[in-house]
Amino acid sequence: MLPRLLAYRPTRLHVIAVASRSQGAPGVVRTAVATAERCTRSGTVLTDPSPSILDLQPPSFSAATGLNIARSELPPRLRPAADLSILDISEFFGETTGGVRTYLLEKARYVQRSPHLRQVLVVPGARDEILERSGVRCYRLHGPSIPTQKPYRFMLATESTSRIVAHERPDLIEVGSAWCAPWLTRLATRRIDVPAVWFYHSNFPRIIAPRPASAGWLRRQASAAAWKYVRRLGRLVQTTIAPSETVVEELERVGVANVVCVPLGVNLELFNPGRRANAQQTRERLRLPPGRLAMYVGRIAGEKDLDVLLQGWLRVEQRTGTRLVIVGNGPARRSLAATPGGVRAIWVPFEQDREKLADLYAAVDLYVAPGPAETFGLASVEALATGLPVLSVDQGGVSETIRRSGAGALYASGDATHLAEVAERLLTEDLPRLGAVGRTYAEMHHSWATVFDRLFMVYRKVLGT
Repeated sequence: MLPRLLAYRPTRLHVIAVASRSQGAPGVVRTAVATAERCTRSGTVLTDPSPSILDLQPPSFSAATGLNIARSELPPRLRPAADLSILDISEFFGETTGGVRTYLLEKARYVQRSPHLRQVLVVPGARDEILERSGVRCYRLHGPSIPTQKPYRFMLATESTSRIVAHERPDLIEVGSAWCAPWLTRLATRRIDVPAVWFYHSNFPRIIAPRPASAGWLRRQASAAAWKYVRRLGRLVQTTIAPSETVVEELERVGVANVVCVPLGVNLELFNPGRRANAQQTRERLRLPPGRLAMYVGRIAGEKDLDVLLQGWLRVEQRTGTRLVIVGNGPARRSLAATPGGVRAIWVPFEQDREKLADLYAAVDLYVAPGPAETFGLASVEALATGLPVLSVDQGGVSETIRRSGAGALYASGDATHLAEVAERLLTEDLPRLGAVGRTYAEMHHSWATVFDRLFMVYRKVLGT
């Protein structure tokens, strides 16, 4: 399907809003389909069980299971009087994925507190499902798992996506991934002039070749093809949003127009230094050893340069006694755990409970961000908000945050020896003082309310309102 979609010539994304009133269900808008059956599924909530995250539930009128979004009757639009309606569509939303999922759920919380706003989420899932609450509705579209990229799923539901867009009539669409979602959106939105934006969450050309100067011919060619694809996607939308100035400059350098920067945020109430009071209990719960600990939280994948981190940390542990904790799951976990550095590391499974994750940050002494292709690095800002200094690679969005905050140190990308040298120096400094600097920086620049105030200003500028 994707090659056929890629054959289309790029134009601005548009939205078609063609619907008719259902004769059988007053107030319910039904798009034209051959058959209709009552919806919807019940039971599963969209998000974590933590009370700090919104809890979406099936619509109140749901009466049956077996929902097929391409055929079933859809519930009435929420907040019909809202003055701004946003539809977010992204493949980067799984049960245990981090940054994009956190961003979308925090945006949903912002919308829930703003009666003049409405949000529709379109993300993949194990089955078709509709969940909603307080101005936010989520459509989960059945998609098969990506074999080597679990917990991600393919988004292939062209008919369902078209039906959702026609029914919900958003004022603006934000595309949050680069594979099928932009083309599904294009197929669904071809007839009237409603703008779209693209949030550049993943710097995939840089993932292909994190260090182009030393990359082989095949990687350089693949990266060049990926940048060509990025330029094409950039022409599909009116604005591309990047979460760091580093990425803005890179996109502009390769020819993407109309790029704006909107840095991401952190839940300052959830991630805070006061959780250090729980540090001993957290360490005992996870059987973490005494002494100083450094930690990485995220997906265990090749593009994160965890092999460099594990190699360098052997020397750091030998000279300072500081152990390394790796929190997360991913396709590279088994192979990395078998390396000499991996054998010495402490491996902790992905922590879905955000409260427990916040306690985990507060139970260690240093955060490490080794991924050179990070567009922003939400986990690093969560660490700063908790009062942890950050050791980061000198490329990507995290390095920008550390330079601006002064709450950590940088090492040369791909250089395990330099990583060890910088880590040893950093560990001799006053870590609590650096952590306090990071907390202050997070408070000043990265509250989610500040982030979304800025983001919705970008939306309104695109809409001319």
